[in-house]
Amino acid sequence: MGEAARPNAEAADRRSFTYSVVVPVYNSVDLVGSTIARIVEVFEGADLRYQLVLVNDGSRDGSWEVIAEAARTNPHVVALNLLQNYGQHHANVAGFREATGDFVITLDDDLQNPPEEALTLIDEAMYGWDVVFGRFERKQAAGYRRVGSHLISMINRRVFGQPPGLTVSNFRIIRRCVVDRICGSRTAHPYITGQALMYSSTRTDVPVRHDPRPSGKSGYSLGRILRLVFAILFSYSSFPLRAAALGGFLVAGLSFCLGLFYLVRGFFVESPVPGWTSIAVLLAIFNGITIALLSMLGEYVVRTLNAVSAQESYHVMERVSS
Repeated sequence: MGEAARPNAEAADRRSFTYSVVVPVYNSVDLVGSTIARIVEVFEGADLRYQLVLVNDGSRDGSWEVIAEAARTNPHVVALNLLQNYGQHHANVAGFREATGDFVITLDDDLQNPPEEALTLIDEAMYGWDVVFGRFERKQAAGYRRVGSHLISMINRRVFGQPPGLTVSNFRIIRRCVVDRICGSRTAHPYITGQALMYSSTRTDVPVRHDPRPSGKSGYSLGRILRLVFAILFSYSSFPLRAAALGGFLVAGLSFCLGLFYLVRGFFVESPVPGWTSIAVLLAIFNGITIALLSMLGEYVVRTLNAVSAQESYHVMERVSS
């Protein structure tokens, strides 16, 4: 478990709360119907008050028709159709803003996150946690995705202060107050896991099952993982900028030293090319100053871009409910 002591010694009654389940949907026409049926069966079987928010993230295979029909026939289901494919985290934010539950649960559309395991997350959340992540006992994913998960975990620890003993995943339950903070965040590049860590005070993880994908292949390619890594680094961390600034100052320092070397050398050793020492010294000094100034200006440019980032990072084309 991610933290040793539970916030509350006794668990609250899970039937005292409402739950919103947010599912981003992307090209899952063969699986999303089964996912919906399993979620409905689990929550109605547990006698829990729930809402299911399905967000079509620019699917091109008929997934929208499946989830729209589910929303028309089931009063607990809401379907959102996004204008284009914005990515999983943008789709989650769209679902968060539609969600009305005291707790919000996020899971994938491909049944790799078994809906019945959501009850495990709920039971642990009843002890007062702000966020409970599912810790997969064995992750059924390609090797590059496991490597990508380790890389993102390293970034989470550095950028968002993820505790050393905490395992995070996209299968999680988040308290309403944390969801509201995420929805109110001004960023053009939402990252739900990192924001959940930023805007919560207590978080933990519990072991859950991770099943193989019944059919098809994951839409989370290596390229998408790398884009997520760069989005996290450049949207939430000044590390790349400070690394570049440090490199700039090092180059500037070396340029000044080189200029000083040639200046001193010019007093004792006559250059075979008249004026070469003066040109080398001036170029070294002015290039060093230019690099240092560009590094500092970059710091302010990034801060300005973050301050004026667009609040709406997606657009809803259609909303369907009964």
